[in-house]
Amino acid sequence: MKIELSNFLIFAIMVSILSFIEALWLYKWVKKQKSSNSQVLEIGKLIRQGANTFLAKEYKKLAYFCGVVVIFIFLFLPSPVWSGNIIDNIVMALAYICGTIFSAIAGKVGISIATIANVKAAEAAQEGIEKSFMSGFRGGAVMGMAVVGSSLLGVTLIYILTGDTTALLGFSFGASSLALFAKAGGGIFTKTADISADLVGKVELGIPEDDPRNPAVIADNVGDNVGDVAGMGADLFDSNVAAMAAALVMAVALDKTSTNMMNTSMVFCYGAIGLLASIIGVASARIGKNGNPTRALNNSTYVTTAIFGILTFLVTLFFGFEWRIWGASAIGLIIGVVIGIATNYFTDDSKKPVHAVAKSSESGPAFTILSGISYGLISVLPAIVGIALSALVAYKLCEPLGDGYAMFGISMSALGMLSIVGMIISNDAYGPIVDNARGLVEMGELGDKALEITDSLDSAGNTVKAVTKGFAIGAAGLTVIALLGAFISEVNTVALELGKETITNFDIMNPLVFFGLLVGSGIPVVFSAMLMLGVEKNAQRMVDEIHRQFNEIDGLKEGKKGVIPEYDKCISIATDGAMKELIPAGLMAIVATLLVGFIGGVQAIGGFLTGNIISGLLFALFMSNSGGLWDNTKKYVEAGNNGGKGSRAHKSAVVGDTVGDPFKDTAGPSINTQITVVSLVASLMSTIFLTISLFG
Repeated sequence: MKIELSNFLIFAIMVSILSFIEALWLYKWVKKQKSSNSQVLEIGKLIRQGANTFLAKEYKKLAYFCGVVVIFIFLFLPSPVWSGNIIDNIVMALAYICGTIFSAIAGKVGISIATIANVKAAEAAQEGIEKSFMSGFRGGAVMGMAVVGSSLLGVTLIYILTGDTTALLGFSFGASSLALFAKAGGGIFTKTADISADLVGKVELGIPEDDPRNPAVIADNVGDNVGDVAGMGADLFDSNVAAMAAALVMAVALDKTSTNMMNTSMVFCYGAIGLLASIIGVASARIGKNGNPTRALNNSTYVTTAIFGILTFLVTLFFGFEWRIWGASAIGLIIGVVIGIATNYFTDDSKKPVHAVAKSSESGPAFTILSGISYGLISVLPAIVGIALSALVAYKLCEPLGDGYAMFGISMSALGMLSIVGMIISNDAYGPIVDNARGLVEMGELGDKALEITDSLDSAGNTVKAVTKGFAIGAAGLTVIALLGAFISEVNTVALELGKETITNFDIMNPLVFFGLLVGSGIPVVFSAMLMLGVEKNAQRMVDEIHRQFNEIDGLKEGKKGVIPEYDKCISIATDGAMKELIPAGLMAIVATLLVGFIGGVQAIGGFLTGNIISGLLFALFMSNSGGLWDNTKKYVEAGNNGGKGSRAHKSAVVGDTVGDPFKDTAGPSINTQITVVSLVASLMSTIFLTISLFG
């Protein structure tokens, strides 16, 4: 079968449009669900206004930052404007702007639907689990379809318009840089409110999680949207774009000697089929009247996985694509599912680790922390081994195809793992939607039956959210390994033009490589600390504000009728703190990359990226898994186990959860994007690092 790249580009655009059509249908379905309770509607309105206000302030601040970056890109990339072709620099700057805009839209779409779906899921819980689950899931699926459709469409259009893979890296850098700060800012906001509400409400006063007397409760619900919806949407948009960009950089380089563009066609074909599989998987998601929400979410993921595997097998057979590359993508997909299952074991409240931590909590918070950290550390190994195996098998499988194919195999393994990202985002966004719904049920006094249903939906959301984060981190790991290959490819292209020596590997006995390795491994550690310190400082300010309101507002603590806390004060504290803290950590990582490059050149950058990848993956997995474990331990105790609500175990579990909150929702998932950003900075700056460095 003759391969025509244009046919696959058209196919990718058509599937993207199909995903937008499904997103629009899902949006309309969610919107037409019943919502008549005035109290729930009023609280939902407060949450929506708070989320949109935060997003507007965050995007305004990031617009200034991105504006400065655009100037630097125009002046220096892909080569200094005074020594190269000015058109290339303009194209690169425009590609970066497009990446930031697409990423920002991903966050905005998520907020728009999540703040409608939470109200619908809350009211539907009065009728039963089926309609409430579908409202939450389909709300999340709107973002899943819109985000992945946008990423595939964006990459395809940039490639059609420029035909330049370096411009694709610029587009990816735009998506990644905005995602980095959006995830950090949203994470700081949400965990500031969550920690403050829990410490004062549950631990000090013993009041329920979403008690309307708590001044931080609306800020907490706003935070679910700006952190777990908008932030994660931008994060996974960035991961998907980066995976495609890395694969295309290598595919185009491999196809330079070919007339049929086989490898490039394969990337677009597999990317489009992944989105098509997610479209079918989302449409087929169902739950019975007495169904298990965790099983329903997992089944949808398995259906999507099977569809992708079957469809890619058939197109590989029909078009005569290389079977070894199909094998690499299949390995990535399988390992992604395995990582999800392993993560599920350590975070699911029906499994041994959660039960063991709950038992330890009976002895006090110190034992909650110790046991949670220990299980979190153990949980890292299966995922790390999975990522390592996926990279090794993909490398060895594709190595016989010729020079460059081994690293291309790893990039296709990453693309395979991210192929079902539409379903992953749908599952991930479901979590904060039903978490909000649970709060609305409690604050709107919709009854014990509705609360019981939303509790079960929320528990499933926490479990699946932990799985999706493990999946996202695993995919990010493979993607940045592929980006390391893209960096080598970019360096070698320029090295051949300049008559310099090309790179085949990085020798750790080379002092420049070892220097970069050590510095790179330290960046995720400091990055995490800066974000968590931001949460800690902000949470202290909010705790003081909550104490002030309980002390100064007569009748608030007693819950007198008509006495309402000043919710806006807590929202303002969370917003201002997040705005102050969201730039420094990300900027530190970017500046460190530039310094290492200018000091040690491309060899030092190779070591820097390697150290950053290994350290970043370890920290991201540990923090995400231990945070998820503590969260579900708290919910397991609150369900009546190990003493139940108000017991010593409960208070200890709440303390564990407050430690785990910035682990799993601020630092952990932000590290994914940090690794991607520094990898893209390295690739974009490769020409400059090759020609200008102190010791390189």
